[in-house]
Amino acid sequence: MTREIKFGDRMVGDGHPVYIIAEVGINHNGDIGIARELILAAKHAGVDAVKFQKRTPELCVPEEQRGQMRETPWGYISYLDYRYKVEFGDAEYAEIERYCKEIGITWFASVWDEPSVDFLEKFEPVAYKIPSASLTDAALLKRLRQTGKPLILSTGMSTMEQIKKAVALLGEDNLAITHATSTYPCDPHELNLRMIPTLRDTFHCPIGYSGHEVGLVTTAVAVGLGACIVERHITLDRALWGSDQSASVEPGGFERLVKYVRVTEQAVGDGVKKVYESERSSLKKLRRVQD
Repeated sequence: MTREIKFGDRMVGDGHPVYIIAEVGINHNGDIGIARELILAAKHAGVDAVKFQKRTPELCVPEEQRGQMRETPWGYISYLDYRYKVEFGDAEYAEIERYCKEIGITWFASVWDEPSVDFLEKFEPVAYKIPSASLTDAALLKRLRQTGKPLILSTGMSTMEQIKKAVALLGEDNLAITHATSTYPCDPHELNLRMIPTLRDTFHCPIGYSGHEVGLVTTAVAVGLGACIVERHITLDRALWGSDQSASVEPGGFERLVKYVRVTEQAVGDGVKKVYESERSSLKKLRRVQD
């Protein structure tokens, strides 16, 4: 079985360039102007796609959390009201669609509930991401599979048994899986990057990495371990207000991240030992005994 998937006009998987996603998520803080800045920064960094998040707050916020009060840039408001403040609607997504087409970058979104799938379908995204929080939501997984779109399943907060159950429901065709640890930011000792080859050994679809750590090197290591998709959150400033900002990468860091990934994917090679032409002069000069 070929380990590849197609996002729009891009083939992704073994033998193809690593697909790099800048996760905008909710780092726009409900401001379409900030969203445009983040999209442009991602484009400048050389990523392949930007990703947003779409929720229906009254469905996604547990009832016991809805009335909890918190300090926000909009004042001291309930958690449910806060979720509405950072949620984009028709006008904002139409502008995201327009702007991404204008500058030439792909966009899509994570979807957290079935009405959000219905909402985004009119924009015909190249794929959908299933967030780690929704891996066990069988109704959502079935609705997403009905769209016929490529799917990316994130696996944070999940056991291997839960992952296998979700994959059995979705099927491995037109599916990619990303290893993730859902801690923001994540300590290096909990990244468990060796899960990438474990997932590759368990499933026959493309395997990627969704990182929430501080720093860039570990994402390059993920590529070295076989990740063909990488995703990191992008922010204009890690000190900005918001729960994901501290686990995000600023624009200059994203430029370096893309370079690290591209160098790493070249350096990994095919695992077949050979004598390169560039070595032959050294071979002639340095090897005393020729066989």
